[in-house]
Formats: sequence, structure tokens, C-alpha cells
Amino acid sequence: MVDLHTHSLFSDGALLPSELVRRAEVIGYQAIAITDHADTSNLDWVIPRLIQVCRDLNNHGKVRAIPGVELTHLPPALIAPLTSKARTLGAQLILVHGETLVEPVPAGTNRQAIEAGVDILAHPGLISEEEILLAREKGVFLEITSRQGHSLTNGHVARLAQKAGAPLVLNTDAHLPEDLISPEKALKVALGAGLGTEDFDQMLKNSWRLLSRLGPT
Repeated sequence: MVDLHTHSLFSDGALLPSELVRRAEVIGYQAIAITDHADTSNLDWVIPRLIQVCRDLNNHGKVRAIPGVELTHLPPALIAPLTSKARTLGAQLILVHGETLVEPVPAGTNRQAIEAGVDILAHPGLISEEEILLAREKGVFLEITSRQGHSLTNGHVARLAQKAGAPLVLNTDAHLPEDLISPEKALKVALGAGLGTEDFDQMLKNSWRLLSRLGPT
């Protein structure tokens, strides 16, 4: 299992990064990104700490821990500059909290995140076909999620992404220990989105392809 979207108590998760990674290791994860929520108030606080703890854990553990960030509920005009700042600070994966149906995310967030060239657009809700095509062009990965609520539009995202040939990844958006999932559960999430086993395998390959772009932590 590769999971590129999780949260620690550095934002609204329940666990220290070290416990999150340890629990992932026990259930068979191979890699996990810690992508705590951030905006202008905490970006320069969260990223250096995640870099340090991921470096320490990678020196001693079996699971690859990746320091990232999820830019969340920003005015869309701030997404591009904060994406650049997050990369400058050393975040290895940049996610944006997409236009999920269950939270009041500003309209235009999906479009600005794709234009900014983030790595993953998380739970993008009722993303448009035009935005899906732009994501393919920009190489932005679209998320299929196991998270309750955000997963309501998995089928919509999967259908349009398949039609356009846009890349998908499957993540948990874990906040609690029980949010982490086994490969068997991940496959069920993919099947529930209307995808097949080959599509599931491709999503896993996409996650590894995304990780292959990254340098050492």
C-alpha cells in the first residue's frame, strides 16, 4: 500500500507522525506521505517539522515517509504562490484540498490548483471535464479517496478521468488510526468507484511514479 495523503496532529490528525508511520508499517504500507493542512498561518511551521521527522524515521524504519502538505480552504488566488513557497520550504508533495461536496471549499479551487501544477488534487468533488483535461495536460494526479464524505464523488472523478486519460491515485486522507487501510480495502474502494482491478493496479503504479520524481528525504 502506498498512501500519499494523511494527517498527523500537526494539523487535525490524531497521531504523532512517528505513530502514524509505525501503524502504517504494521499493516503493510510501503510508503506514506504526511500532508498536514496548511495556509499562510502555519506553512513555515509545519513543513520543516515534517521534513525532520520523516528524515529521522527513514533512517530507522522500513516505510518510506514523505513530508508533504495539503493547502486547505485558501482563497484560490493564494494557491499558486503558496505552492511555490511550499516547494521552496522543502515539501516533497503538494496537495490541494479540492472542491469536495461536504465542505465549503471556494469555487475555483480545483482550477487554480491544477494551473499551479500541484502534485495531487485531493477529493475534487464534481470536477468539470475541462478541468480533468487540464489536469492530464499539467500532469496533476486526481484522487480517489476512501475517506467518508469525500468519497461521494469517486465515481464521477473516476469516470471522467478514464474518459480523458487523466492519472488517478488512491489515498485515505487518514486522520485517525482506523482510517489507514489494507490493499484489500483499497481495491474495494476502487471497485466501488466503478474501476476495475487493472485500474487499481495502475493507480498504485501512478503513486510509485509520483514518488520516483522525488529526491531523498
